[in-house]
Amino acid sequence: MLVAGVDEAGRGCVIGPLVVAGVLVSEERLSDLVALGVKDSKLLSQKKRAALFQEITKIVSVFKIVKVSPFEIDKAVNCQIPLHKLNRLEAKTMAQIIEHLHPDEVYVDAADILEERFATHISECLSFKPKIISRHKADQLYPVVSAASILAKVERDLEIELLKNEFGDIGTGYLHDEKTKTFLTEWLKTNKNYPPCVRKSWKPAKKALSERNTTQQKLF
Repeated sequence: MLVAGVDEAGRGCVIGPLVVAGVLVSEERLSDLVALGVKDSKLLSQKKRAALFQEITKIVSVFKIVKVSPFEIDKAVNCQIPLHKLNRLEAKTMAQIIEHLHPDEVYVDAADILEERFATHISECLSFKPKIISRHKADQLYPVVSAASILAKVERDLEIELLKNEFGDIGTGYLHDEKTKTFLTEWLKTNKNYPPCVRKSWKPAKKALSERNTTQQKLF
């Protein structure tokens, strides 16, 4: 039996893409992932994740990584159709990966508060019907999802490094990071809008831009 795991990295950040990764492995090789010591990528150092990335890709039959741009995310967040926002976009992206992997059984980290609804939204986008196990914190429960989590996080880290080369030190891209907040504030001092790498639909980003525009209007 062929088993897949799918997970994401960067869902909550304000800068950079959402990265979704999936791995496909034969059932008898799941124990090899366990032996590697795979776990939720957030619990591993960047160096350890990079090392595991290489080992994981040697064990799995196939892997696929998809990057969702800030523009696509903003479009989903601003959508006015109920249940067609970021969760649905993530479900569609996971379905794209699952379609490529074509497993008999797939484990996914549920983005929706309702685990089964998330599985349904994925299934609706597939041309075949694998068994879908949709669970919260799946990256902590299932090694095959942990492996996907590591691939997604490593790719996300690489994307952030590319953005740092272009824009300077933007931090991690999360709003709890002071470097990220400083970058956004400083950028708006000399620019009318954010660069394409910023998710403009995020409330703090929208608020800062609105306040900046209000200040500019008062000056004139």
